[in-house]
Amino acid sequence: MAVLLLFILIGSCKKITDVQSTRAVGEVNMWNKLEDTRVALLGIYGLTRAAMVDNNAHWIYGDLRGKQFVSTSRQDLKAVTDNRLKASYQTLDELSNWRRWYAVINAANIFLERVNDVKKADKRYTVNNMEVDIAQARFLRAFAYFYMVRVWGDVPLIISSHDGEFENKTQNSGAEVLAWAERELVAVMDILPNKYGENDPKQPGLYYGENLGRWTGSLARRVSAYAVLAHIAAWQGEYPKVATYTTKMINEAGSAEIGLTSVDNLTSSGEFFSAKRHTHLLGFNFTFQHGEGGMSGHIEELTLAFPFVNKAIPDIYMPKDSILKVFNEKKDTRFGQDTLGRPTTDRYFYNFDARYPIFSKIKVIMGGSASTSTSDAKFSFFSSVALFTRLEDVYLLRAEANSVLGDRQAAINDLNVIRSNRGLPNYAEATNGLVIDAIFKERKRELMGEGHYWYDLIRYNKIRHNNSAFTELINSGGIYWPVAEQLLQQNKLLTQNLYWK
Repeated sequence: MAVLLLFILIGSCKKITDVQSTRAVGEVNMWNKLEDTRVALLGIYGLTRAAMVDNNAHWIYGDLRGKQFVSTSRQDLKAVTDNRLKASYQTLDELSNWRRWYAVINAANIFLERVNDVKKADKRYTVNNMEVDIAQARFLRAFAYFYMVRVWGDVPLIISSHDGEFENKTQNSGAEVLAWAERELVAVMDILPNKYGENDPKQPGLYYGENLGRWTGSLARRVSAYAVLAHIAAWQGEYPKVATYTTKMINEAGSAEIGLTSVDNLTSSGEFFSAKRHTHLLGFNFTFQHGEGGMSGHIEELTLAFPFVNKAIPDIYMPKDSILKVFNEKKDTRFGQDTLGRPTTDRYFYNFDARYPIFSKIKVIMGGSASTSTSDAKFSFFSSVALFTRLEDVYLLRAEANSVLGDRQAAINDLNVIRSNRGLPNYAEATNGLVIDAIFKERKRELMGEGHYWYDLIRYNKIRHNNSAFTELINSGGIYWPVAEQLLQQNKLLTQNLYWK
């Protein structure tokens, strides 16, 4: 039933998303009972996860494009770092196509249009259950639009399924789409619980008959909405809102059982990036014990090599000089060097002295084993979470906001929260430079490999204006991806992003 429903939900955004319609196949037996809404809602989560990880999109968009990593030999990946996004490679064609994100949106639209049918047909489906479900569907739809705006800029805003047949529609401005997404998230943030299945005031009792252990780290929560709202506001340069939303999130962290992550938990193979965690403010899990995961759709596919997996060299790596430039403070527990220039830890980088240092921060192989013993089997099956945000990200977003707003001490305080948690002394301008520079450098270190770097570069250059070439890239729209030619041919009302014409 779950597999069939995915086809139903993906179905028929055919003029905009190029997904073939199969919606009618199973709808006769859908939207009649409580179990239908559960499967449908989880289907939207599954489609969101697929949109993020297909062709390793999240990491190519976010980490590779800004040259945080570089390609060892793959020419399609080199084209990304060279900003040749219209080069003739299948990977780039796929990454230029937004069809997977419109599958998410179509699934959410159908859910919101049909969920009342279940309420009428099944007395077990309570008003509270329906309200929380609707809030999640709206959250995921708004998140999808935010994600697309950061990648493509202007995108069509479609908020109804049109019975599965979207008419051709031109793009709405990115600003208009983000304003809509913000309103959606504000509308649902006080409906979303922070815990499911554990008597949260917003969702009392079990959730679909299961307790917190089933839902931990799997579903959107109120703190998730605050975090995404903060990211939307930061992308728009609306820093008073960033400060407000990040503070709301941080204030609720304790009651939501969300804390900072130790460097050992962050980098151990069976810890933070594996399984479901409360500390994933918004993440899309691949739980090995549930038969999830795969050989593709994880950053490990790009970054790991022998002895972690049976692969001679990684697809992408961080050059040694770049590593030393980023990790230039000796007491950093993520990566540092002793007085003889030897690495003090391999938490972030393994085999630093080799030609291609291996980025080993994220290494969830199978269910979490990442042994470097050459006698072990090296099967490239990964199950790490596709993570969007965590508490450290939110602290640094608030520091960014306060720095821009002129509250220097508040910015320093939040920066020091992260620095002290990674073994570093408190910020000092003589050592660390301007506060805003130190904040973005800390983001680069702490969030490395989590899909943030390209967007951070854009925000940083909008704030600092100290790189004329990057400023020109922003002004010309070159920060966005081109719209896939397949979409332009399919819908003549769409226009190519100006930079890529």
